[in-house]
Amino acid sequence: MTPMTMLTPLQSRVAAEFLRAQSDERRHLVVSLSGAHAYGFPSPDSDLDLKAVHIEPTSELLALEPRSRHKELITVIEGVEVDYSSNELQFVLRGLVTGNGNFVERLLGHLQPIGSKELESLRPLVRPLLSRRLYRHYQGFARQQHREWEATQFSSAKRLLYVVRTTLTGTHLLLTGELETDVTKLVEPYGVADVMALVEAKTKGEKAPLPSELSTLWRERTKALFTKLDEAKDQSVLPLDAPPKAVQALDAWLLELRRKLW
Repeated sequence: MTPMTMLTPLQSRVAAEFLRAQSDERRHLVVSLSGAHAYGFPSPDSDLDLKAVHIEPTSELLALEPRSRHKELITVIEGVEVDYSSNELQFVLRGLVTGNGNFVERLLGHLQPIGSKELESLRPLVRPLLSRRLYRHYQGFARQQHREWEATQFSSAKRLLYVVRTTLTGTHLLLTGELETDVTKLVEPYGVADVMALVEAKTKGEKAPLPSELSTLWRERTKALFTKLDEAKDQSVLPLDAPPKAVQALDAWLLELRRKLW
């Protein structure tokens, strides 16, 4: 399934037109479809969560007053909410080395409305950089989402699914070295029961409530998910840190790209 075929015809058209306009302003290395669409539980009113990496011309980076290297924009187009953010390539690559899971998901994600030849040459260099530092990202993000679920008095299907998705993605990445953000594809490998009931509840709407029995049940089950994530850190196939040779290869790739894109 391609990114655009997951969307409604209106969402697909809005996304295409919006990204054409943004691509006139910056050169995208990649744009990934994130949020509920990438996590396996979109609803008809889900926004378009577009996470990008762009490349500034080298001359611009060296200028006396360089442009901002980050862009964030939330807008509503024909009733469709678009949440777009983009970070400059150097910032993203530094984040990869230190274990930023958001940037791993942008570069290795499966749903990418925009890719590039530079992305294809970069991807083989990303996987050797993955390390157990990713645990801190996924554990911290999941704890944050759990607090937000708690703030809804444990009633939000969306917030609970974010906890489930984040813990399982982190667990899978640590244990296998492979990225999978779709919670529906992680249910069977990790024996997590009743997730599809949560997905069914969420697909009714962004603010869909949880049935009370599921809310009670999952207050205990989320504890087991955090335990799985903690255990995955110790059992991980990934190194403790990004290997120096992998970092050197990434640095060489970036310098060569900068020379070409003066």
